[in-house]
Amino acid sequence: MVTPTVKREAVDLMIEQRQLSSRKACSLVGLSRSTVQYQPKPKDDQILETELLNMVEKHPSIGFWMCYYRIRHKGIVVNHKRLYRVYTVMKLNIRRKAKKRLPIRERKALFIPQQPNCSWSMDFMSDTLTDGRKFRLLNVIDDYNRQSLAVDVDTSLPALRVIRTLERITSVNGTPQQIRVDNGPEFISDRLRQWCQAKGINIIFIQPGKPTQNALVERNNGSIRRELLDAYLFHSLSDVRQMAFQWQADYNNFRPHKALGYLPPIPYKTLSLEN
Repeated sequence: MVTPTVKREAVDLMIEQRQLSSRKACSLVGLSRSTVQYQPKPKDDQILETELLNMVEKHPSIGFWMCYYRIRHKGIVVNHKRLYRVYTVMKLNIRRKAKKRLPIRERKALFIPQQPNCSWSMDFMSDTLTDGRKFRLLNVIDDYNRQSLAVDVDTSLPALRVIRTLERITSVNGTPQQIRVDNGPEFISDRLRQWCQAKGINIIFIQPGKPTQNALVERNNGSIRRELLDAYLFHSLSDVRQMAFQWQADYNNFRPHKALGYLPPIPYKTLSLEN
């Protein structure tokens, strides 16, 4: 199949070499004279590019059609096909994910409380079952006696699950004055913040990339990693939950803790409250 481009080259060749008229050459190759004489006009898209750039910088979440109608409302008459061509050339059709900015986190010294429920710490861990499925653990401890208050296990632990865990352990152990956490999405959620405000709990955020500022729960995580997750193979979540429950009972009641004078957390708490 002969394309219009080839026909146009043939017309140019006959006009130049055989001195035929444009009408005669077009007639011989079967091409319209308007096609041969057409000269594409250079498109000046600078105005559209500037408008689109300013618009997406000011409103990063809007899409093409919102840009189109905003530009039309400004009095700029443009065909939507042309605008979309400019829109795609600028790669604005690729989804832009806005980065969530964290508030400035101040460095605060690790608080060592002198009585229970002054300060708790919580953090997440992750591991895999034997079939490759991933699961997570939510660990909550009392900083006073390093007691493991919760080892919650599931494939997903969103903010609502964190709140449910805190509801359960506060109903048994009382409400802490503060909870120290990192900047994970579950901990910075509005739902957790609102729950803590309603309970009168202050959330202490560590600086990003500074896990040592949450050293007490990190030490607890290390114990769980060595003594539970790395020591056994788990075929199901029920296996993990059962072994985590047994580990927690042993850790709180029988496992000596160096920082507590080699007493387990619960006996240490009982002895200190008696004195």
